[in-house]
Amino acid sequence: MKKAMSPVDLQHGLTADDLLAGRSEQNEETTLSSLTSAFREDGFVVFPRAISSDVVNTLQQRLEDVLRGKYDRGSPPDKTPALIVDSKKSGRRKLGPLGYDGKTTKYSRVLQIINIHKCDNEFQRLATQEAIGEMVARLSGWEHGARLAQDQVWAKPPGSSPLVFHRDSPYFMFTPDDVVTVWIALDDMDQELGPLEYVRGSHKWGDGRVGSSSSFFQSDSKNLLYSAAAREGIEDAESCLEIISLAGLSAGGLSIHHGKTWHGSGKNASNDRPRRGLGLHFVPAEVKFIKEDAKKSKLWRKYVAEEDTDGDSPTINVPDDDFPLVWTPQLEDTSL
Repeated sequence: MKKAMSPVDLQHGLTADDLLAGRSEQNEETTLSSLTSAFREDGFVVFPRAISSDVVNTLQQRLEDVLRGKYDRGSPPDKTPALIVDSKKSGRRKLGPLGYDGKTTKYSRVLQIINIHKCDNEFQRLATQEAIGEMVARLSGWEHGARLAQDQVWAKPPGSSPLVFHRDSPYFMFTPDDVVTVWIALDDMDQELGPLEYVRGSHKWGDGRVGSSSSFFQSDSKNLLYSAAAREGIEDAESCLEIISLAGLSAGGLSIHHGKTWHGSGKNASNDRPRRGLGLHFVPAEVKFIKEDAKKSKLWRKYVAEEDTDGDSPTINVPDDDFPLVWTPQLEDTSL
């Protein structure tokens, strides 16, 4: 019997070869060439074994701390939900993961944190893993490397709602306009939890934007998707689209998807289990802000200095401190 490879512990260093080896253990194609072909054709690839259970457990605990306002890097994330407050009354038990008390649905809403890496060292180490940035750049053909634009935690307590199918690219005001997302499972993803789902090949559709961030929590999670499909001339989208679920992906597994790939997830139908995932949004190393778009964006305008907007150039450099370079090519041959 073939011995399974131990998942990689980030504290001991993750390499791009480790990601490929994790796929090999699942009898998947492992060459960079085959992965790149799949990424270009399908709009996503999956790495079932990437991060050790010890690291996942640490991240789960750190997420609970962040949700309670405990930051070990001295500053808060860019966005966080209302902080969870555990009861101090004698005899009252501490709230469970994501604030769920096991009895009511008071906290049963999707929780979003933006840029958790800014407040927590463990998440910062994961978000800036060189091997992940390298794999993103190589799959995408980014010659100059990869830069972290943003991270997002999407956490679903038991009973919380679906996330509407959407694309990532329209929310990023950069040139070049490429965006690639790494999604990391922090729980074992079975169908009941509402795992991530991809629409195969949808990154090839037209660029028209449908919806906005306020649309993420509509009751009909596929309404925007079907509208986009109709614009592509796809009839009977409900039966024609090939939707691939990541159900079965273990905690510590990850996927990498094109910024134009339509994706979403169902509700967490479990009565007692959380569903936690981390998205890392990468852009090419050489990106610049599109000045006029960034100035109007609630998400990006705080990174655009007033003096930077006065010149004639239509673009503005991004600050390295807020948008760190994660991987750039070395002089020697680093081909996989």
